[in-house]
Amino acid sequence: MRSLSDKDNPCRLVVLISGSGTNLQAIIDRCEDGEIPARVVGVISNEPCAGGLERSAKAGIQNVVIDHRDYSGRSDFDQALGRRIDDYRPDLVILAGFMRILGNDLVQRYQGRMLNIHPSLLPDYPGLNTHQRALADQMMEHGATVHFVVPQLDAGPIVIQGRIPVHTDDTTETLAQRVHEVEYRIYPQAIRWFAEGRLKLRDDSACLDGYPVRP
Repeated sequence: MRSLSDKDNPCRLVVLISGSGTNLQAIIDRCEDGEIPARVVGVISNEPCAGGLERSAKAGIQNVVIDHRDYSGRSDFDQALGRRIDDYRPDLVILAGFMRILGNDLVQRYQGRMLNIHPSLLPDYPGLNTHQRALADQMMEHGATVHFVVPQLDAGPIVIQGRIPVHTDDTTETLAQRVHEVEYRIYPQAIRWFAEGRLKLRDDSACLDGYPVRP
């Protein structure tokens, strides 16, 4: 199967962040060591003080802040964000701890070219406070999910999931840290599949090597 990337024209990634950028760092590292045949060409944050901005600058990656507070509403923010994303000419847009809900028009603009990682085993626990909710429900298993982004929140076709047991002595903090370790493994894997031309969105299903993904 033909890869999207080659030595002279690697898959172009734009990463959207709001926080410390630990998933961003995992992606940068895997691109640099060749595990992902791609390169991060731009990082966009809606938070001026996001730690991920320092990570990208240290890696020599261009970054920009588009503060949502500077816009009168979601539509105006989405338009500004979309213009900036387009400036980078990405093959794939990656949401890595990006804490803004994107409008339908922007999501549909990048349909099949936008991935998100969520800290739960979707469809369980969409939205926020996933670790607290898993502990409150005394779940025996928890984890993270990479999915294609669709207009419905955390409802896109699942690409890959990583699972961990929930320990009886787990706190929100310990569970979150172990889920983070899962994220650093499965997000680069999903991005690699896309960059290699193996992962596609077809008929509302995530397909790997031409076959629907069965999480």
